[in-house]
Amino acid sequence: MSFDASNLRLRMFATLFFLLPCILVPAACSSGRGLVGELPAGTETAASHIKQDNSLDLLYVTDRVPAASANGELAYSSFRGRSMSFGSVTLARDRSRFDDGSAGQPDASLQVSRTTKLGEFPQSPYPIELTPQGPRRVPETVDAHMRAAAGLQAEVTRRLAMAERKEVVIFVHGYNNSFDDAAKATGKICNALSAEFVCVSLSWPAGGSGGAFYGYNIDRESGEFAVADVKKAIRIISATEAIKRLHLIAHSRGADVLLSALQQLGMEAYTTRSSPTERYKISNVVLFAPDIDLDVATARLFGFVSDPDAPFGANATPYGLLPPIGSLHLTVYSSPNDQALALSSGLFGSVVRLGRLTSASISSKEAGSNALWKNSQLSGIADFIEYKGRAGFAGHSYFLSDPAVQKDLVALLRDRLKAGGPGRPLVEIKRPFWSVLSRNSKLSH
Repeated sequence: MSFDASNLRLRMFATLFFLLPCILVPAACSSGRGLVGELPAGTETAASHIKQDNSLDLLYVTDRVPAASANGELAYSSFRGRSMSFGSVTLARDRSRFDDGSAGQPDASLQVSRTTKLGEFPQSPYPIELTPQGPRRVPETVDAHMRAAAGLQAEVTRRLAMAERKEVVIFVHGYNNSFDDAAKATGKICNALSAEFVCVSLSWPAGGSGGAFYGYNIDRESGEFAVADVKKAIRIISATEAIKRLHLIAHSRGADVLLSALQQLGMEAYTTRSSPTERYKISNVVLFAPDIDLDVATARLFGFVSDPDAPFGANATPYGLLPPIGSLHLTVYSSPNDQALALSSGLFGSVVRLGRLTSASISSKEAGSNALWKNSQLSGIADFIEYKGRAGFAGHSYFLSDPAVQKDLVALLRDRLKAGGPGRPLVEIKRPFWSVLSRNSKLSH
């Protein structure tokens, strides 16, 4: 490579590097509409779950440090908290702006109007004490934990009693999202699902300062910090008796956090001769634009398969049958036009990020031997949906901005439709790969 070519490549990378906040979080470089985009016009909402003041109430769980907002109300910062808290976050539609498509029709922009903490777990790590029989957790701390867990489950039960479906949707946000960003994204997903489910914003301490590179690394480690709390929250919520199904959704860096927690929960289930569906009622895991290396994701999802020495009950059963999958299904939405993940792939030296995976890339020499799609093809546990449209500046937030993607999510979760069935806006490429029919797509099918 010549000096001029190398110099040009360096300048191009430097330009992308300094644009990282704009690429991963368009709101960081725009005074217009925010990160989470807008719901398509005409999205219907179940009236029984929207208050008369046109607001939407969600459950939140977070391990962020609490802080006071500008008006003195409760808010949450980007700092890592020592304890996990939960409560209610109320979203209201912003009627100060109007949609251009229909005169007098307010747009679907959601704003956080009130945050109310309902309970809090003890500070972690929990203290221990020495007894003649050996060390144990301090009983008073365990009592406080049990009270908090019971309070969280009671709040889920209360909300399920008012919901049309006895199902819970948990959303885990991505890089550089504030507490409010995460709540608004959860609200828009809940609205798209006609507010028939109990919706939970599971918010980890992202969105700190530090600039493009350092800020991304801070959030990356904050995600690792949050895995234990995410795992604990999912386990406690899933143990709520009234829940029939649990659906988990994650975007971008949130997919790494969620898959780490699910890997640990999966091993917990395996060692008790159970499965995530049976033990935690998990029905769907949906990953939008997951910012995680393909090999890492494969290890997280199928690591237990490659560990026949792991105890299955009291003893390992290397030649025994694996636990039944049940209704558990993984859906991965990816886009070759996702420039945010293209940059992330370059920064971390990935062969491919899971959020840019396509049927063409999985067939390449580098990724062709990967077990993710082979095991998925064999078991039918997963579908990989390619988005070929161009949503936003970096093509990273299509899950909230493109009506076709939202329609497919609704068909998957609310209508329980399988890929390839009528009602899903998908075209088969080669199973388990599909392409979503989008009005923003540049390609014909």
